[in-house]
Amino acid sequence: MPPTYPPSDHYSNGRFFNPGVREHGFRELLKWTTNREPGLWRKHIPSVPGPKPEARVEGGELHVTFIGHATVLIQTEGLNLLTDPVFSERVSPVSFAGPRRHRAPGIRFQDLPAIDVLLISHNHYDHLDLPTLKKLVKRGQPAVFCPLGVARILRRIGFQAVTELDWGQSAPFRHIQLHCVRAQHFAARTPFDRNRTLWCGWVAGFAAGNVYFAGDTGFGGFFEGIGERFRPIRLALLPIGAYRPEWFMGPVHMNPAHALEVHRAIGAQTSVAIHYGTFSLADDGETEPVDALAVCLAEARIAHPFLVLPEGEARVIPALGTF
Repeated sequence: MPPTYPPSDHYSNGRFFNPGVREHGFRELLKWTTNREPGLWRKHIPSVPGPKPEARVEGGELHVTFIGHATVLIQTEGLNLLTDPVFSERVSPVSFAGPRRHRAPGIRFQDLPAIDVLLISHNHYDHLDLPTLKKLVKRGQPAVFCPLGVARILRRIGFQAVTELDWGQSAPFRHIQLHCVRAQHFAARTPFDRNRTLWCGWVAGFAAGNVYFAGDTGFGGFFEGIGERFRPIRLALLPIGAYRPEWFMGPVHMNPAHALEVHRAIGAQTSVAIHYGTFSLADDGETEPVDALAVCLAEARIAHPFLVLPEGEARVIPALGTF
């Protein structure tokens, strides 16, 4: 039996939910799947692995390496954090079917430095990839932070230091605090366990400025509260893909224009786009999210950059107040 939790504004009768958001049902799912107009993707997108990241980045210097989809390496203050690690060829319960990678990971798995912390946003296969996680267990037992209900999966595959949090809760790791924050999404790994576990974003509290990983999320008014609580946000990792058709995907996947609104609302000094260009999960084509974001940025006047990094590229994020 799945664990139960005290009732809250986002949990009742054994399931989690998004406050104030109507969830699509089977009728809407059928409407989408029978009327799909998927954008174009190349079967395989040529790429070359990026250089091996540094073993450690000390002090207040902050390096971010975009590996692909929602997998990002964050290095600062002597710590290495990895978000939603996915290195598998498919994101599926089976190895022979399901969404397949169109682009290789930007960093080879064997080139990853020692990982201190894994940040898991939710249990979907493109974010909670058991084959990759099992390989990380064998490499060095990183600490894992996850939303409610996900810990038992992680412990089952061998992780020992697992911290499970609800929205609004925080926990220490060495000299930093990790904060579980609200996201607008859903959870499921089978047809029978929908929303039995929670979804979330994460804020890592560093001395030289916070890092916000939004996870997988639709757009909502709660982002302003995240900005108010955690400013200054030195770096934000914001999803821009899997948003078409918007009538169906909108509640759980924000579009590039919304991502730019979030960038502004939270006061991020630098944002980096994630969740695009690797797996075809909705009807937007391979380049649509990046193209749409480029149009939004050309039309907007923003004080701080919103970056699209090639897979495997490491970028040094400027210190707070340097723009």
